[in-house]
Amino acid sequence: MGRNDALRAARLRRGWRSVEAAAGALTKHGQQLLDDRQFTVSARTWRRWEGERPGWPAEGTAIVLHDALGSWPEDLGFTTPSGWIRPEHHEEEQVNRRAFTSITAAALLTGPTAQQHVDPALVDYFQQQLEGHYRADMFLGPHDLIGTVSAQYQLIDKLVRSAKGETRRGLLRAGAAYSALVGWLYQDAGDMDGASFWRGVTQEIAARSRNPHLIGYSLVNQAQVRTDLGDGHAVVELCEAVLDDADRLVPKVRIMAMQQQAHGASLTGERRAVDHLLDQADRLLPNVDDDLPWGNACRRTPGYLEVQRATCYGRLGLSAEAGSLWTQVLAVVPETARRDRGVYMARQATAAATAREPDQAVEIARTVATIAVETRSARMFRELATLERAMRPWHDAPVGRDLSEILAPVTERS
Repeated sequence: MGRNDALRAARLRRGWRSVEAAAGALTKHGQQLLDDRQFTVSARTWRRWEGERPGWPAEGTAIVLHDALGSWPEDLGFTTPSGWIRPEHHEEEQVNRRAFTSITAAALLTGPTAQQHVDPALVDYFQQQLEGHYRADMFLGPHDLIGTVSAQYQLIDKLVRSAKGETRRGLLRAGAAYSALVGWLYQDAGDMDGASFWRGVTQEIAARSRNPHLIGYSLVNQAQVRTDLGDGHAVVELCEAVLDDADRLVPKVRIMAMQQQAHGASLTGERRAVDHLLDQADRLLPNVDDDLPWGNACRRTPGYLEVQRATCYGRLGLSAEAGSLWTQVLAVVPETARRDRGVYMARQATAAATAREPDQAVEIARTVATIAVETRSARMFRELATLERAMRPWHDAPVGRDLSEILAPVTERS
């Protein structure tokens, strides 16, 4: 008989080792949540839920399951009946609308603003602040920076409305860099709606600046979102659009487009294209000598192209090659870059699991789980979910149960 593995995995993450323990714990939880001493779930019922035909729980039980396990029944392997609407559906829609309104508020300053003098030195001020924000992102993760950086973008947008000539153009260039960073922060936080909105803002500001390097950079930013959405063909198309004007672009932007196109190729299963693009980018790397304040990951990130290659190999299922590259990369990435190290180590753990080395994967995951809880990086949460899927063959083994315990705090936070 088949099993409802989703519910079983959720039970184990919660620390409920047996069906009997789960039924007892859910009964107690439901009685407190619903203030109903009659609420009960038997071990027999839970056993049926984990079987081949789990059926569908009553609405009250669905609410208790969601409160206890953090997921609704349709995400726990139950058979969803037609017409089912989550109890919080309308409230969730209102929250999402409020959240999106707050996302756009910093970018869309409405109405005329009072004219003011804009000193040209402000362009340098905002550009110098960027490097500090990039460093802080590596240390802190996205959530603590979104408000700060988006507020600075709003100030830049306000100043642009009064600035003239080269000062206005300089502020537009700075504004594009700031909106790109806000878009990245939303992407790292797992809010793809917010990321897509801010990537669109970046593209608009870049076009207004008439700067070909920024326009190319903005398209690569759009391709990054498409990579996270798993749309490999769109990634390739956006990067090809950038590289159509390669002769006009500084090497840094060409490298960014090539490495992102390699990610697109990995999503469509084209290893030869991945290697060709990354080899081309590697040959260009010594030529990066511009003083542009944005898009400097290729200079700032140790083993930048090896990171991209290892990530692409992981997507392609080349676990041995990916694992070897991650070992090289992690030897040079500083401990202070905690968020990046956490993401890379999670990918390394998945490569180990895919290579049928579950003990190594779990040992790596111990460190990653701590970093994930600290930084709240949605990218890291997503990588750990990929690791869980790769570890499914050992679900019933002690090593699989160890992983469930290690990731329990991450599951609660994500």
